[in-house]
Amino acid sequence: MISKTDRKTLIQYRVEQAKSTAKEADYLRNNQMYRGAMNRVYYSMFYMLQALALKYEYETSKHQRLIGWFNKEFVHTGILEKKYSKIITKGYNYRTKGDYETTFEFEESIVNEMFSAMNDFILKLEKFIQQS
Repeated sequence: MISKTDRKTLIQYRVEQAKSTAKEADYLRNNQMYRGAMNRVYYSMFYMLQALALKYEYETSKHQRLIGWFNKEFVHTGILEKKYSKIITKGYNYRTKGDYETTFEFEESIVNEMFSAMNDFILKLEKFIQQS
């Protein structure tokens, strides 16, 4: 069992990790390294989602399980808008394609769109974590 103080520290660590990873995504995007940028875009959102899960004492290392929990607890209940489910799901799918499909390449416009969506996602979740 994680103590309240340790949980708070872990949440802050994941929030900072999300922001740092977003900076990596921006660097890669600006240097036309789109496959790596998309990977970092997704992981930035994933780390913020882990921070939210820690806040609500939910733990899993499985990406799809974490996204499913998020959808069930926050999107389907109307606490957060459905667009956030679409953003994280799209990010997961793109990251999977980029990591595992050898001939798949991202277009700049797709990476820019997801980068913008990522910023929205992490800002919304950070604000939600701080308020709840």
